[in-house]
Amino acid sequence: MIRVVLVDDHALIRRGLRETLTEAGGIEVVGEAGSYAELRAVLREVRCEVILLDLNLPGRSGMDVLAALAADGSPVRVVVLSQYPEDQYGIRALRAGAMAYLNKSAEPARIVEAVRAVAGGRKYLTPEVAHLLLDTVTGKAAEAAHDQLSEREMQTLMMIASGRKLSEIAQALSLSPKTVSVYRARVLEKLGVSSNAELASYALRNGLIE
Repeated sequence: MIRVVLVDDHALIRRGLRETLTEAGGIEVVGEAGSYAELRAVLREVRCEVILLDLNLPGRSGMDVLAALAADGSPVRVVVLSQYPEDQYGIRALRAGAMAYLNKSAEPARIVEAVRAVAGGRKYLTPEVAHLLLDTVTGKAAEAAHDQLSEREMQTLMMIASGRKLSEIAQALSLSPKTVSVYRARVLEKLGVSSNAELASYALRNGLIE
């Protein structure tokens, strides 16, 4: 039996994932968490082989979770299931230690396949991620300006581009508005733009938002 912990800040999504995995057979959801802090508490209480992880969490992001697991030397394997497209976070997540990256629009059967593959010690690559990796290996992937952003800067970019105010971003990331302003300034400098409107335009051009 593969033991799985679900990490997503939306209870409805966790419920759907629990039903999908349980109905597939051979998989048991042994815990759920809506944040990094909750995950830490769950992992102190239960053993699992796989974490099904969302990147967009309150406070510390899913990328922070990957970094923390790697720093702890945790043997738990991670499948990232995110709303962000593969070309935005797929390679980043794999480099940070994830063994699979899927978009939330993936078919339920593919999520089950990924969990089983990762539990068996194998990486699971969707065609989209495999294509990105191939481009990286062959040198065809040109580095975009946003590739140099830190995870917090990337989150700030995405939220600003989506029309969220600095106060809303600060609350979502559990940061002070002043800290978010610092991240915004860094993003503007690194992308060579000067306003929120130009940030949104950049994100649209590069397929970061729809």
